[in-house]
This record gives sequence, structure tokens and C-alpha cells, in this order.
Amino acid sequence: MSLPDAFGAQWEHLFGWLPVGLAGGIGLYFALPGEPAVWALVVCAGGALSGTAILLFLPRQAAPWVWLPVLLLGGFALAGGRAHWLAAPVLEYRLHGPVEGRIVALDRSGAGAPRVTLDRVWLRGVAPEETPVRVRLSLHGGHPEFELHPGQTVMATAFLAPLPAPAEPGGFDFRRHAWFQELGAVGYSRGPLMLLEHPRPGAGLWVARLRSDLSTALQERLPGVQGAFAAAILTGERSAIPEAILQDLRDSNLAHLLAISGLHMGLLTGVVFTMLRYGLALIPPLALRVPGKKLAAVGAFLAGAGYLALSGGNVATERAFIMVSVVLVAVLADRRALTLRAVALAALIVLVLSPESLTQAGFQMSFAATTALVAVFSALRNRPGRYPRWVRPVWALLVSSAVAGAATAPFGAGHFNQVAHYGLLANLLSVPLMGGLIIPAAVLATCLAPLGLEALGLVPMGWGIAWILMVSEWVSGLKGAVWTVPSPGPWVLPLISLGGIFCMLWQGWGRVAGIVPMLLGLWLWGQVERPALLVSQSGGLAGVLGPEGRALSKPRGDGFSARVWLENDGDPVPQRAAAARPGWQEQGGVAFTRLGKTTIAHLTGRGWQDRLVAACALGLVITNQEIPTPPSGCRVIDRHGLARSGALAFYLREGDLLRREAKTARRLWSGQ
Repeated sequence: MSLPDAFGAQWEHLFGWLPVGLAGGIGLYFALPGEPAVWALVVCAGGALSGTAILLFLPRQAAPWVWLPVLLLGGFALAGGRAHWLAAPVLEYRLHGPVEGRIVALDRSGAGAPRVTLDRVWLRGVAPEETPVRVRLSLHGGHPEFELHPGQTVMATAFLAPLPAPAEPGGFDFRRHAWFQELGAVGYSRGPLMLLEHPRPGAGLWVARLRSDLSTALQERLPGVQGAFAAAILTGERSAIPEAILQDLRDSNLAHLLAISGLHMGLLTGVVFTMLRYGLALIPPLALRVPGKKLAAVGAFLAGAGYLALSGGNVATERAFIMVSVVLVAVLADRRALTLRAVALAALIVLVLSPESLTQAGFQMSFAATTALVAVFSALRNRPGRYPRWVRPVWALLVSSAVAGAATAPFGAGHFNQVAHYGLLANLLSVPLMGGLIIPAAVLATCLAPLGLEALGLVPMGWGIAWILMVSEWVSGLKGAVWTVPSPGPWVLPLISLGGIFCMLWQGWGRVAGIVPMLLGLWLWGQVERPALLVSQSGGLAGVLGPEGRALSKPRGDGFSARVWLENDGDPVPQRAAAARPGWQEQGGVAFTRLGKTTIAHLTGRGWQDRLVAACALGLVITNQEIPTPPSGCRVIDRHGLARSGALAFYLREGDLLRREAKTARRLWSGQ
């Protein structure tokens, strides 16, 4: 096939490329090292609108060449416009005092403490125009004496701090994540939380109470972890699941069963759709007079909307609901539901409503799995050959699990630094029970609850959950169950994504060219260089990369930075174990190490003033203290300098140290 013919074959399939072009513009905005001027965003928006108008007068063959720049400009302007639209005050200093606000979200911190997100915030001594729209508090004083509900106005004496910068240059930036949630400060309270005002009656309060009551009822009716698992998949409340169980689910690649996302929303709406359609078909007078398929689609849509509200309406569930809604609307319009066009439309809607979703693991993994599944099953549908009826569901399960696992593996490894070797086995043994037993049993229990017969659904639901927990424990305990990998460079996942999309969307044999960027991305991943030395923003921890892995300067302190560094190295050992590795020596009470031509001394702890001269004699001094006037000739990186630069990374270049800073990017969310 000639090149013009190859391009000509794409005209009928260009819709699938629209979200790709839009994502390219959004990704370009987030990848910039500095914030573009507002006038640049206006010019991009104007260019996108002008290009759209020009498209109305262009011949069909020329349109794609204009669509690409239009989408790139539109995505860039869309992401920048949303970032400016959500601009809100961010706390720039530490604060201790009373904090008052209304609860808008409830969850638990990584340490398991109750955590509340507040809006309508009041801070003593802070002007209203400088007060963050939202703050988040971990309640280390224990659970309040009253039951927490969204809508309550509460007060606590709390310690608030600015949003943390990345733990290392190029790492995950929580400030950007918080910016799009209008979160302006984080902190904790060690005292009691006081209730100032009960929530005002309304639909929101009713749904919140229903969610809380359902979570409590599930944990009371089903024993132990089974009840906590059921509450997680139906209400999104995961706080009652022990950390050991969560780790087993992660190591067996079954943690996605806890997140209310595309799988759960698809299974629930699919079960409701099937029950309604076959139920109507069993009533001949109705089956002959009403469009059963469309009524079933409406019922499934309402069930999905209820599930969205009941689960707390998190971002992943909203995204899943949009995808399911597109499919159900296609059913109502008498169109084929599961097509790449439907997936592209869902992606467009999500990106337009929330362009920052592009940077999130959930978006990437959801659409990677969905696009791959639709593309593969569409290709298999057109292949000749018949299979026995009993083979088809087994074959479909095997193919869907393998395809979804392969499509999401690079993103899971890139974001979470691990690959579950036996994830396919665990999913083959567990996912069928989600669709064939657990979700149908949950629907049955919901229907029978008004009659007091919910146990008929909850008991088999508990059986299914017990099986999944058993599988996760067994698989995670197998030798070599988890393979850890270092964090990829900035071009790795975009290249793999572009190659995979090209393989699925391009028509004809030319699609095999998509393998090239995928292989290039994997090669770059294999060549990734981790920093020879990392320094935390506080200056209290340093880590040098040695033959046995990263050796940390201290066994305790700056635990978050230590965990992130080791995970990004693909070496998630405990901090104490990393501190016991060879790499740091001690002389005169000063820890030091040598990298290339430079000796680095790490100076912390009491009596640091007495050891400063000895540390300076060794070489470059890194300290968590503030040294406004260091000894003559002493090179110092102190707390004051680190407050400006953020965490530091050093790379070896021909014996010299190349320095990178975490706070170099001047973006809206970086406060620079």
C-alpha cells in the first residue's frame, strides 16, 4: 500500500485520535519548566477557535492536518485555563492555632489516623483573602467523641504547614495535585476535635449518612476483613482494612478490586442491565410493547448514578461513570456500545472536564486497559473460526485478563515501582467472582434489604470475598511474587503510550510501526540514571547510591523522603536497613562520604556547632541547621538554602557533581 493510500485509509477512523491530540496539548502544558503567560494561553485558545472555524471550509482530506494543531492548542489552553480558574491562596508558612471549617471529605492518613478535609476555613490571624479554600487535618488525638459526617462545622487546635515540595527533583509534586483540589495547607491536631454546628439537612447529608450506615452495616453483618472489603467496594470506605491485607492485595495485583473504578461500575451496570432486560423479557405483555433494551439501559444508568453518589464520588468513580454513560447512551441510540469511538468520546469528556486527570495513574491505567480490550476484542470479532460454547467464556476471561494486565503494567510499574509477577494468575482466579458472584450478590442484597432478607445476598458475597482474600495471600507469598523497578524518566511513559495508541488506532499493517516508540521507551527505562546523592529538603537526611543500593545517613527521621527515594530506586527496603549499608563513614562525630572528587559531610544533631569546623575540613557540608556565617572557605548547604531550593539531587559527571533542585520549576502551584 502506498503512503497516500495508507493515510487515506485513516479518514473514517480519525475520531479516535481527537483525545490523543488534546492530551498532547495538556501534557505539553504540564511538562513546561515555567508557567506560560496568560496572554500565551489566550493566543492558544484563539488559535484553537480560529482553526475550528477554518475546518468548516476545508475539504475533508485536508482537515486532519488542521485538527492536530487545533487540538494541541486547545489542550494547552484548556489545562492552563483550568489551573488559573482554580487559583486559590496557599499557606506559605507554618502556623499553630485554632482552625475552623466545614467537613467536606473523610478518610485516613497513611499512618491510619482519621483525616478530615475542611472548606469555609477560618484561621486566627490570617486575612480572609490569604486563607486557603481547603485544608486537610490528620487527627492524632484519636477519634472524636461524636460521629464524623460531611457538612459538620468543626474546630481544632492544629499545626498547619505549607504543601510539601517533591521529595526529590523530578519526583511526584503533591503541590500540583493539591492545587487542582483547591487544597492550600496540610497539618495535624493532637487535641480533641470540637463540633460547632451540625450539618444542614439536604440530599448531600442524606447520602453521606446512608453511605456511613451502609458501611457500618456491612462490617457488622460480614465477619472481619470480609465486611471491610465489602464496605470498600460498595461505599469506598477502606479505612477498616488492615495494612497487611492491603499489601497482600498490592503484591498480587488485586488492589484494583478495592478502587471503585471502571471494573466495578461496569460490572454493576452490566448486572443491572442484564437483570432488567431478561426480567422484562419474561413478562410477555411488556416485552411486546416496550423497548426492553432501552429501558434496561436507563435502569443501569440510574444504578450507576446511585453507585457514584453512594461511593463518595471520587475522581476514579466519576471517570468510570462517564465511560459507562457513553456506552449506555450508545445503546439508547441503537449504536454499537463498545467501540473505540465510544472510548475516545469518554476520554474527551474526562479531559475537557478535568485536564489534570491526564497526569494521574488512574486515568492512564483505566483508558489503557479499556482501549486495549476494545481494540483486541474488535479484532477477534472479525476473525473467522468457531469455538465450542463452553470455551468462549474461558477464552474471553483469559484474553481480557492478559490484555488488561499487559496494557496497565507499564503505568503500574512507572507509578508504583513494582510489577506483580503472578498478577495474571491472581486475576484469573479472582475477577470472575467479582462479576459472577460478588456484584450480583450485592445487587440481590440491595433489592432484598427492604424485606429484611439481605442475608441471602450478603452470605454468598462473603464467600466470594473470602476467596479473593485467600488468593491474594497465597499469590503474594509465592517466591518472587513482586519485582521492583526504578522510576522511569520523563519520556518513557509518553513514548510507550504513543506507541500503544498507534498500534490500536492506525488502520492497516502500518500499525506495527507503533512498536518502535514502545521499544524506545523501554530502552530508555533500562538506561535510567538514579542520583548519586539525594538530600531531603529539611537537610536532615542524605542518601548515597552504592553497590548494595542507597545508603542513608540516618536510620530514623525524614521517613517520607527515605521511603520515596528507596521506592524510586526500585529498592523498597526499610529505612533502618538502608542506613546499615556501607557508604557513610564517621570522623570526629561527622558522617561523610566521597563521590568523585568531592567529600560530602552530613552534619546534624546536638552539638553541631562544635563539629562544624571538622565537617568543613572534610569538604561540602550539608546540614539541617541554619548557618548564616560559615567559617571562611567552608562550602555549606544549610536549612535556609534548602528552603529555597527544595530537595537536592547530585549526579556524577567525570568526577564532578552536577546539582539539580526540586524547586526550579516556576509554576502556579510551586509558589515561585
